[in-house]
Amino acid sequence: MDWTRGHIIGHGASAAVSIAVSCLSGDVFAVKSVELSRYESVQREQKILSGLNSPHIIGYRGFDISVENSAAVFNLMIEHAPDGSLSDAIRRGGGRLPEPAIRRYTQGITKGLDYLHSRGIVHCDIKGSNVLLVGGAAKIADFGCAKARTESAIGGTPLFMAPEAARGEEQGFAADVWALGCTVIEMAAGRAPWPNAPETLRRIAFSGKAPEFPASLSEIGKDFLSKCLRVDPRERWTAEELLRHPFLGDIREEKLAGDSDSPTSILDRGIWSSVEESSHDSTEMNFAEFYELCKNSRSEEWDWTERWMTIRDGESVDFGSESRFQCEEQSFFLLS
Repeated sequence: MDWTRGHIIGHGASAAVSIAVSCLSGDVFAVKSVELSRYESVQREQKILSGLNSPHIIGYRGFDISVENSAAVFNLMIEHAPDGSLSDAIRRGGGRLPEPAIRRYTQGITKGLDYLHSRGIVHCDIKGSNVLLVGGAAKIADFGCAKARTESAIGGTPLFMAPEAARGEEQGFAADVWALGCTVIEMAAGRAPWPNAPETLRRIAFSGKAPEFPASLSEIGKDFLSKCLRVDPRERWTAEELLRHPFLGDIREEKLAGDSDSPTSILDRGIWSSVEESSHDSTEMNFAEFYELCKNSRSEEWDWTERWMTIRDGESVDFGSESRFQCEEQSFFLLS
């Protein structure tokens, strides 16, 4: 390797993310590593990231295969995000963010979505923990659930899913816009858009209602949410249209509450403590819980396929003789 691995800054179901330094240039970047025997989802992410180039998408830095502790390891190299994730910024901001910060971060995410959609890519898992902050700029990251618009697989985090995706019908560009609205709620309220309760999945899929708008948001902010969170996906504004909404106009670039100073050294672990904690966010259902909700919430007209797989390799769990599932901490794929 022409780079040196530093300390671990985050964990997934099978991958670990570490700080790394180039031995040639001294540049600092992040490395997502997984054993080569179960690297398919990270390789998928690598293929998508390698074709993207936008200031609103986390930067791709390459990949390689190394041998560590007698095991072959697939390493995906990405841009270093010293400020952690948007979820970390919410915690640093005391559990919610002020509206100027919400507007600025929302603008960055929306520009990133507009770029992805223009290239035919659906992210499928927009939420605070999948948006990284670099110099105060919001950048979309974690493409483990991403797909081409023409692919039929459905994936993501249940509490941020659009109704049509929760019903297993489709997951297109409009589903990303719904998740964007849910992320605005996360920033403004400091919580997931829906309660983590047994009846929530059915409520998302069939109630015909959007999540409650935070009272702290201005009227213009609530109007922005109303454009994102229309139950009928055909009525939602596109990312391109949202960029013209006045909520995203006149964004200033000064340091805002929730931003942090970059660490002076890659050995400065303080900034990363919340990153490691974020992978165990109690507001999100794990995969097994989501499956149970599906079983208990199904209606006669809800025709779901039962062929499921995780987008990251995790621990296998049997739920019966007919179906075999794999647990994954936050996100999943449903194959149609």
